[in-house]
Amino acid sequence: MSMRRKVIALPRLNRLSPTLESTALKLMEEAGELAQAIGKLRGLSGEACPSDQREVMERVTRELLDVAQTAVSMMFVLEEQYGIDIESALDQHLQKLVAKGYLAL
Repeated sequence: MSMRRKVIALPRLNRLSPTLESTALKLMEEAGELAQAIGKLRGLSGEACPSDQREVMERVTRELLDVAQTAVSMMFVLEEQYGIDIESALDQHLQKLVAKGYLAL
């Protein structure tokens, strides 16, 4: 059985001087915007559910990509400012998923 993957490559952003703290706060902000978009789709804001589900799902997708970009930015901060080996950490993460039975390599 082959492992399905969604591979996405996001760039290191220019003209930013992110810190671990500023990037973590931005990640939480972006995650909140994603949650807000999903909540609006499900009518959790008390408003009527939007009739154009496609438009809402496109917004959810944009917010998800903002979360992913910010997470990648945090990876660059960890590598560049703290000397973390993200590739090694990714290998350990995959092994953890295997050990928990979530993934078969």
